[in-house]
Amino acid sequence: MTQAAEIEARGIGKMFGNFAALSDVSFTIGRGEFLTLLGPSGSGKTTFLTLLAGFEAPTSGQLLLDGRDLTATPPETRGFGMVFQGYALFPHMTAEENIAFPLKVQRRSAADIRARVAAMIELMGLGGHGHKRPSGLSGGQQQRVALARALAYEPPVLLLDEPFSALDKNLRGQMQDEVRRLHRELGTTFVFVTHDQSEALALSSRVAIFEKGRLQQIAPPREVYDAPANRFVAEFLGDINILPVDLQAGRPQVEGRAVAIVTPGTGPLALRPEYMGLATSEPVTGNALPAHLDDLTYQGAETRLALTTRGGLSLILRLPTADVPQSLTPGSEVWATWDSARGFRL
Repeated sequence: MTQAAEIEARGIGKMFGNFAALSDVSFTIGRGEFLTLLGPSGSGKTTFLTLLAGFEAPTSGQLLLDGRDLTATPPETRGFGMVFQGYALFPHMTAEENIAFPLKVQRRSAADIRARVAAMIELMGLGGHGHKRPSGLSGGQQQRVALARALAYEPPVLLLDEPFSALDKNLRGQMQDEVRRLHRELGTTFVFVTHDQSEALALSSRVAIFEKGRLQQIAPPREVYDAPANRFVAEFLGDINILPVDLQAGRPQVEGRAVAIVTPGTGPLALRPEYMGLATSEPVTGNALPAHLDDLTYQGAETRLALTTRGGLSLILRLPTADVPQSLTPGSEVWATWDSARGFRL
C-alpha cells in the first residue's frame, strides 16, 4: 500500500492583482484521507488545488507535507499524482505508453516499468486496451488511463481536478465507484475538486466548502449536510426550508403557531425537504403548518412537492412516492409536518 502523506495549510492567501482568490485558509488534510474541495465557481477551490500542485505560489502562508515546508517546492519535485479535467493524455502514445511515461521520467528500470504498467492495467480493468491510443478508447477508458498514469509511481498524494465533468451521468456514477475503490485499496491521500454537491457527499471522508476565497466549513459529509456551519453552507448543499422563529412568552412560534425546537440557537429554523412530512388534515400532536400545495413533481421513487404556507413561506418537501396520496393534486390544502429533532438553527 502507498505511503500516504499529511498536508497542512497555514494561513494560505492568494491575490491576483486586487482580487483575493484565497484568504487565510488553514486546515489539515489527514494521511490517507479523501478530501473534496467544494464550492461555486470562483470560490477558490480550484485555486487551492493549483497551489497544492505547485503550479501557482501562494501570496501568503505556508503549505507543509508531513511537517516539511512545501511552499517553494516546484511541482515536478513534489511527487504528487494529478488527474486533469480533460485527461491530458498523449494522443500519439498507447494506453500502456501513457501509463509508463512518468516511470520513464523517474528512470525506473525496464522490468519495473513493465511490471507497474501491467499492474495498473489490471487494477483499472483495462485488459485488452493497453495497445490502443486515446482516440480508440471510450471516455471512461481514457479516464481510467489518466488515473492509472497518475497512480503508477505510487504518489503519496493524488490531486483530481473535476475529472468526471466530461462524462455522462451513468459513466460518471461508474467512475465515482471506481475512484472510491481505488482510494480504499491504495490508501493514497486524495484531494478532489468538484462543483457537484452529491458527488462530494458520496465520495469524501471530509468535505471542505469554499465561498469567496474563504473556507466556510470542513467536516464529514453527513455533518456538513445535517449540521451546516452557516446559512451559505446550508443553502449551497441542496434544498433547504428556512422558517423564521418568533418568541411569545419565551415559547418559539412559526407563523403564530407554537413549535418545539430542541437545537440551541437564536436564528431561523432550517429543515431539509426529506426530513419533512405531509398530512391532509391537522395533526393532533407535533409540529405542523397549514399550507397550499402549489405543485408536485414525480421523480420515480421520490416526489417533490412545492408548498406555500398561509403566512406566505415557500416550502419544498421530498417524499417517497409511495407515501404521497394519489388523490393529492395542486390546489390541495395540506399540512407540512416535521420532527423537532430534525431541525437546526442558523
